[in-house]
Amino acid sequence: MVRIRLRRTGAKNNPAYRIVIADQRAPRDGAFIDTIGHYLPTRQPHVVEIDGAKAREWLGKGAQPSETVSSLLRQKGILDSQNKVTPEGTAAPEPRAAVPVAPTAVAPTAVAPTAVAPTAVAPTAVAPTVAESPAPAPEADDTPVVISDPAPDPEHEMPDPDRGQAEMPTDVTPIAPDMESGEAA
Repeated sequence: MVRIRLRRTGAKNNPAYRIVIADQRAPRDGAFIDTIGHYLPTRQPHVVEIDGAKAREWLGKGAQPSETVSSLLRQKGILDSQNKVTPEGTAAPEPRAAVPVAPTAVAPTAVAPTAVAPTAVAPTAVAPTVAESPAPAPEADDTPVVISDPAPDPEHEMPDPDRGQAEMPTDVTPIAPDMESGEAA
């Protein structure tokens, strides 16, 4: 079956479509029989160019448009609302322009405060059912919990960067070579 459908062209995140006549078994961007127009959905307003004579010719031969192409053909006046081909020279319906609606400023109105008497709501007692019966509270243990730190080992104590420059132990020999003479120290 021959279809009228969109064939994607354009760049990544910037699609452009050709409206083509293709066999339905062919891939979307594969082989096609004829090109009848193009569609640029990223432009504002959308750009739709269709050769009406070619479109009517292929529709007369039995080509079936996809849903999107049917919508585009209706916008151009080639198809009517029941997807029937319109005669040549029929005026296309006026496209509905999106009219931006500006938000209207609403002036605040002065509302006199009214006194509302508080209403008392009586609490209702609900008897617990078997499924809702509270679990017995665990007994409190009065023994204090003590967390102790082991005493710090002075040999392996890490220097604290917040206390300033740490002293280097005297029994450690540097591994890095002496920069001036090029020898190990």
